[in-house]
Amino acid sequence: MMKSLRLVLGDQLSRGLSALDGLDPAHDIIFMAEVEQETRYVPHHKQKIVLILSAMRHFAEMLRQEGLQVHYVRLDDLGNSGSFTGELARAIALHQPDRVIATEPGEWRVAEMMRQWSTQLPVPLEVRDDDRFFCSRPRFAQWAEGRKSYRMEFFYREMRRETGLLMKADQPEGGEWNYDKENRKTLPAQHSLPSRLRFEPDEITREVMTLVQRQYADHFGDLEPFGWAVTRTDALEALGHFISVCLPDYGDYQDAMKTGEAFLYHSIISPYLNCGLLTPHEVCDLAERAYHAGHAPLNAVEGFIRQILGWREYVRGLYWHHMPAYEATNALEAHRPLPDFFWTGKTQMTCVAQVISDTRQYAYAHHIQRLMVTGNFALLAGLEPRAVEEWYLAVYIDAFEWVELPNTHGMVLFADGGMLASKPYAASGAYINRMSDYCSGCAYDVKEKSGPSACPFNLLYWHFLIENQQRLSTNPRMSMPYRTLSKMSDERRAQITREANAFLDTGISVQPSGQMALDL
Repeated sequence: MMKSLRLVLGDQLSRGLSALDGLDPAHDIIFMAEVEQETRYVPHHKQKIVLILSAMRHFAEMLRQEGLQVHYVRLDDLGNSGSFTGELARAIALHQPDRVIATEPGEWRVAEMMRQWSTQLPVPLEVRDDDRFFCSRPRFAQWAEGRKSYRMEFFYREMRRETGLLMKADQPEGGEWNYDKENRKTLPAQHSLPSRLRFEPDEITREVMTLVQRQYADHFGDLEPFGWAVTRTDALEALGHFISVCLPDYGDYQDAMKTGEAFLYHSIISPYLNCGLLTPHEVCDLAERAYHAGHAPLNAVEGFIRQILGWREYVRGLYWHHMPAYEATNALEAHRPLPDFFWTGKTQMTCVAQVISDTRQYAYAHHIQRLMVTGNFALLAGLEPRAVEEWYLAVYIDAFEWVELPNTHGMVLFADGGMLASKPYAASGAYINRMSDYCSGCAYDVKEKSGPSACPFNLLYWHFLIENQQRLSTNPRMSMPYRTLSKMSDERRAQITREANAFLDTGISVQPSGQMALDL
């Protein structure tokens, strides 16, 4: 009987993982390892490290209770080499398997490592497809072949047809493919938000928290309060809570932002999807059933399913279709270094400070906070893509490169020149003011367009258009702002350039009080 060593990575915590298919409990051994190589390649948020390590330990314990053999290496085990390659070599030497079976990894750098194993390991390596997604890599490549540009909406429609989700025969439920226009309401001032389900850390999680505090004290983020699910049982409970309590209003308010409210009606299940505790199939099926049961309206359910069946699958496909060249592009030639306040949160811009505060406390911010506040600032300020991408990868609990890189590189920074998004998502302070309450208490005046009290987003928005006019003015979706810009006098354009550069290059802006504040 052939003996196999079955590799499970920290973002593959699914019992139905292809690497575990056909496992022989009598002979096969499941191999899992916590390694410094993974915890330090960027300075991950403390809660992100806790989630992955605790979820791995709980998953291993579940497998043992099933009667399976698990070779598990803890981060602080004596002799831990700190790398996948080193620990895999030690496990092979110990167990003498006939082969190693793995599921294709989610990140390019790990795939490159696996390719090297084929020549480094003393036994054969079998790498299986990751079938936890709706769209395989070859299927996406088939869709992308021959296209000059990629648009999520067209990909999403094909996925709807193939899966049958929210379909009536060959037509979309309700007659429309996309109800995004109904999902842009601002949150009423006195609106009461639901309490969100959080989980008290158990003994295993507390042990990991102690480890993380000891070994990663210098990493970004608060360790407490930690309330994330670390088991499939709790992740399913979190999903059920979202479907029953939050999904009905998710659509209306998914773009809204509110001071002191990190979650609003968002699902906050992306960490569980991305590490394997939940599958996208079961999540979308449950949401669709909520619609058919009359529990949630179509705009909410379609918007939620589009995030998973459409956007999540789309960015994964694009990532694997174009890596490794994709990450090296910098279409807008942005090279400004990342400001310290992305790590400290110490800035007079209330919106940015609030989002970074949420991120520090929970390792989470919802998609509009990421795209239209911190991301919008990074775009307008011309920040270096690699630095911004490393920040997003480090600070968010759901960030793995396959999903983080296309979102940040393409959607946030337009660094791919429009491969992913049809236009840069640039906005002045007016958008943030319309969708949040952040501006009411800000040191800057969102209505001011220039001068020491002006909202930096207003200055930087027009400066961004001026700086990138040659690159962007022919984009059909940018025609309106460029028509407005064309009507500005040379004097006004010069003033915008002068004030924006003063803000960016010296890092000092004069506050309404007359005091000087270091913002960059």
